[in-house]
Amino acid sequence: MVVPAHDTNEGDLLKTIQLFKEVQEKIQDANTHIQTLCKRAETGEFSTSKGISFLEVKYQLLLSYLMNLSYIMVKKTGGKSIQGDASIERLVEIRTVLEKLRPIDQKLKYQIDKVMKAAAGAPDSSDPLRFRANPSNLVSKLDTEVSEDEEEEEEDKGSKPKLYIPPKLAAVHYDGDETAAERELRKLQHARQRALNSTLMREIRAEYTDAPEEIKESSNIHRFKEDKRTKEKERYEEENFIRMSVSKKERNAAKRLGTMSALNSLVQFDDISALNNEEDFLE
Repeated sequence: MVVPAHDTNEGDLLKTIQLFKEVQEKIQDANTHIQTLCKRAETGEFSTSKGISFLEVKYQLLLSYLMNLSYIMVKKTGGKSIQGDASIERLVEIRTVLEKLRPIDQKLKYQIDKVMKAAAGAPDSSDPLRFRANPSNLVSKLDTEVSEDEEEEEEDKGSKPKLYIPPKLAAVHYDGDETAAERELRKLQHARQRALNSTLMREIRAEYTDAPEEIKESSNIHRFKEDKRTKEKERYEEENFIRMSVSKKERNAAKRLGTMSALNSLVQFDDISALNNEEDFLE
């Protein structure tokens, strides 16, 4: 079914008139807001001398982009040709610069938001930097000689020095620029490396390889020596009816053996689904 041309033109005309009305309303609102900001800046209500140069450049580019875009729209609505117009080249150039500024804008977003919230007087409770060290709460090593009178006054007042609470934060690798495909590839490579280093793969490789078997000491030898030393110690305590103290070195050795046992359980990696190629098994 073919729609008559006059019906289509009437529908487009109504939509265009409605859009022009909305644009006019938005322009009036923008003019009112801009005039208010200009008056506040002229009266010195807020200072604009120490701003962020990056934002100033960004807003100047956006303003220039809108001006050139408005000029192109005026020519098109007037029925004039825009072919070869210099405004088109300026629009392309400004758009390219704005796209290049986008990564910088994302990196500065946290600092800019923090400055804005600090200027508004509304501290962010979720800010991790609020756990940072406060130098005023740290005790200076230079001021170690305190008079007895000052110490007595502090005891009378019941004032206690504030304790420094370290932040419960840990440094993590930044992967914001990493795509989903790169993350999946990195996980696959990590799983493949774990599978190749697992006990199961070592046993399979040793079973089918022609190389001589490599014999090396494992943690079982250390465990055997430690058990023998423990039995001798228990026998001496039972014969002499005394309890021998445990040295710090012995406690550390027992802790290391426990850690090695835990690590041995971790290397029992039986999931070899990441090795889906024949070359992986031959490595």
